[in-house]
Amino acid sequence: MTALAAAAVVLTGCGSPEDESGPAAIVVSESGDDGPFAGIEIDPPYPLPEATLTDDDGRRFRVPADLDAPVQVYFFGYTNCPDICPLIMSDLALAAARLPADLADKVQVVLVTSDPARDDPAALKSYLGRYDPGFTGLTGDLATITELADAMGVALEGNKRLPSGGYEVAHGAQLVGYTGDRGVVVWTEGTSVEDIGTDLVRMATRASSTGAAADSVQEG
Repeated sequence: MTALAAAAVVLTGCGSPEDESGPAAIVVSESGDDGPFAGIEIDPPYPLPEATLTDDDGRRFRVPADLDAPVQVYFFGYTNCPDICPLIMSDLALAAARLPADLADKVQVVLVTSDPARDDPAALKSYLGRYDPGFTGLTGDLATITELADAMGVALEGNKRLPSGGYEVAHGAQLVGYTGDRGVVVWTEGTSVEDIGTDLVRMATRASSTGAAADSVQEG
């Protein structure tokens, strides 16, 4: 019999937390231990919500209408994050770089800022250029971003003032993987590059096969 595994994801304040016990865990999904992914399968899948934001080129970007690839990976972070976000972005860049050439264009990595007050399109463009210029950055109204995050099971808890006068942003550190309009996998903080890459190859291969089958039906 398959045991149920719950994915518990804590809010991450990008900086040094004052309370070492950390915030309460948020249950994101449940799946079987023998699921198809190294990450945690979302069962039932999350639907992909609609949202209108602005991309890192300053253009209006509609989710899902303007998405370019059948597989997407979403991360809610911000460019001034000093620790967690750079590690996650580096892992994403490595995983994307290891995709086979015939699958690379099947995967779209999307960074949705959790700090739109500072992350305008130019800031996102510069930031993503350090990791992979092919990644998509999205900014916009905080309420719209929060609704999008909520629909994907990612918690955003706003700003925390620092003694320096600045602030950090508490946000869920998980990655959410979508195939088409179905959120099917969550990678929690600390998931290895190898595991993320393996899952992306599996998802992109399936999407490619499904697309080829659909084209064949249309041609027939």
